[in-house]
Amino acid sequence: MTADELRNELGSLIWKTATSLVHGGKVSPVQFMDFMLGSLFYRFISEDVIDYCNNLMKEAGVQNPDYANMPDEMAENARDQIINAKGFFILPSHLFINVANKAKNNPELNTTLANNFRAFEESAIGTASESDVKGLFANFNTNDPGLGGTVAERCELLTTLLESVRDLEFAKYQDSGLDVFGICYEHLIKMYALNSGTKGGEFYTPAEVSYLLAKIAASGRTSVNKVYDPACGSGSLLLKFKEILGTKNVIDGFFGQEINLKTYNLCRMNMFLHNVNYDHFDIQQGDTLKNPRHSDEEPFDAIVSNPPYSIPWDGPKDPTLINDPRFSPAGVLAPASKADLAFTMHMLSWLSTEGTAAIIEFPGVLYRGAAEQKIRQYLVANNYVDTVIQLPQNLFFGTSIATCIIVLKKNKSDNRVCFIDASNEFVHEGNKNKLSDENIEKIYDTQFNKTEIEYFSKVVTTADIEAQKYNLSVSSYVDKEDTTVEINIDELNQRIAEIVSRQSLLRTEIDELVKTL
Repeated sequence: MTADELRNELGSLIWKTATSLVHGGKVSPVQFMDFMLGSLFYRFISEDVIDYCNNLMKEAGVQNPDYANMPDEMAENARDQIINAKGFFILPSHLFINVANKAKNNPELNTTLANNFRAFEESAIGTASESDVKGLFANFNTNDPGLGGTVAERCELLTTLLESVRDLEFAKYQDSGLDVFGICYEHLIKMYALNSGTKGGEFYTPAEVSYLLAKIAASGRTSVNKVYDPACGSGSLLLKFKEILGTKNVIDGFFGQEINLKTYNLCRMNMFLHNVNYDHFDIQQGDTLKNPRHSDEEPFDAIVSNPPYSIPWDGPKDPTLINDPRFSPAGVLAPASKADLAFTMHMLSWLSTEGTAAIIEFPGVLYRGAAEQKIRQYLVANNYVDTVIQLPQNLFFGTSIATCIIVLKKNKSDNRVCFIDASNEFVHEGNKNKLSDENIEKIYDTQFNKTEIEYFSKVVTTADIEAQKYNLSVSSYVDKEDTTVEINIDELNQRIAEIVSRQSLLRTEIDELVKTL
């Protein structure tokens, strides 16, 4: 099987396992994601510690090392070393496999799990990884009434869950070099987004769109200093840089901020599950516009983001914000009812001189007037806008609108801006549209080289945009192909006359036939 076929097979396997719990009527679709993802993460960190410790013992000459069956007292001797390497510590008795194997005979399984999760978090207190580990299992409430009305019912469901995750056979996928846990995690989040309506868009950007944005922001480089997303969701955009450049080539790490506590926890889990170590990422929780958490780390070489569309923010209601160096250069704030360009200004402010920002925007950002027009004027007049890309509709979960991408740079060598109409660049997948590899390459190559293609792309100057009153809608610059069929009126009239004549003849023949009968 090819890598893609194995990846799809693995995705189907993990989804089948997850939905089996839902179909049994034991837990709601919303709850199952928290418990399934938490169990998968529990298994991952446990196996990570086992592999690390067994390799250490093997290097030290220990025959048949087996951390999973080591006495807890003996394992304590390696606590500090394990925490320094992994950012956390797990006693052998707390490992996923040992808890899962004993789950059926543990009438206090819910308490056991809660205590193990607490011990996991407490192991990082006072260390460099404390903020990366704290609250990772906050979404996995082992006493949630949704698990059952009694302790016995909760333990029964938790046993089924742990045993289901334990019995997932990953060996052949791991032998093929696949990032097994990362693939499972991404697939679960994708399927949850697909099946949960508007809620899905809160934490998941389709992988193909994430890949396109990361590729654009990487801008042909083989390495970047830092990658940043101020509305990082579950971290899918950040992690695409790992796929494109490799973790080591994101030299100083992955940085993000997320306002939603639940999604913030998912993002940190996602980093660990994709083998990004605790010392190579910094994900913070909070409102980026009001309280940005990475001011000591900016500027960033690469910024990617799919911020929430047209949400309210304090904006003009807060007189201090007009003096904020992130927003003040435009001389005006984004309207209180639409924070889109506030996010854009924030990202531009934190972009390095040599950097590239690729931002998914709500289409109204391109043409709305008043304060937003003035912000676009600032962006264009200072030659920060590099490319505007119109995406196809129905790419995202929870909305069918056709969004766009704005690419910002501070180091442009000319005043040209490329507009790309990619609204027809998609393939169908189920009830959604999807960017194919060919679609992605066409869009990327066109924006990177600023190539003009009839009915697809157009390169204009900032003066041309000024003449359009700073309207950045792609349709204002890229002509639509006229697909109407030219009709010869004379031929059409002749054809109609022939049809009428034929109808008349048929009626006569039918009348004669009726008389005969």
